[in-house]
Amino acid sequence: MKHWLVKSEPDKYSWATFVAEDGTAWTGVRNYQARNNLNLMQPGDLVLYYHSVSEKAVVGIAEVAAPAAPDATAEAGSPWVAVQLRPVQRLPQPVSLAQIKADARLGELALLRQSRLSVLPVRPEEFDVVLALGAK
Repeated sequence: MKHWLVKSEPDKYSWATFVAEDGTAWTGVRNYQARNNLNLMQPGDLVLYYHSVSEKAVVGIAEVAAPAAPDATAEAGSPWVAVQLRPVQRLPQPVSLAQIKADARLGELALLRQSRLSVLPVRPEEFDVVLALGAK
């Protein structure tokens, strides 16, 4: 199993909406590196759900429900893909970007090194640290 982080602007698609809809196809990704990450996702992989822009915090855990398939919002024949995600649980406490930056164990987290990318890999030990921070 691999671990990932996806970003969403809460005013465009919030965790609450994601939960209310019981998941979604993660469409609209138009960056080749992020697309490559989507292609690597497999059912059962766990995903940190990050509210970007205004909140800047990990707020929940999702699971990959179906592997990459053509993105229905893209032009036919384009290289863009989407995965199906479903919610697992909200974190008891959001984990802010400031908390992440302050924790030395997360110094190599892809979110800090590739801050503009919307789909990022997360090492298992980093995933566990974020969960521990969100449990406090």
